[in-house]
Amino acid sequence: MKTFILFATLSPQGMLTLRHTPERLLEVNREIEDLGGRVLQQWALLGYYDFMSIIEAEDEMAAADIVAELSARGSATFDTMTVMDVEDLVA
Repeated sequence: MKTFILFATLSPQGMLTLRHTPERLLEVNREIEDLGGRVLQQWALLGYYDFMSIIEAEDEMAAADIVAELSARGSATFDTMTVMDVEDLVA
């Protein structure tokens, strides 16, 4: 499994959903698991992004599939980064 960082920015629709049903955030985490990923950690942010999630997925294509599925709903947009161990980079 590879590690990815997802930065999420909620759309107005997504913000309204979160305000009325905050538990929806945890449902999205379960949906990520249904799509083959796993949420390792997650934070709410103040600033340009609304959330930062550390996830695992099989590879870049699996992560892209997860982000495409979530983005297609119109509740959020995502910036995605691949994470590498420093030891692997040095090697």
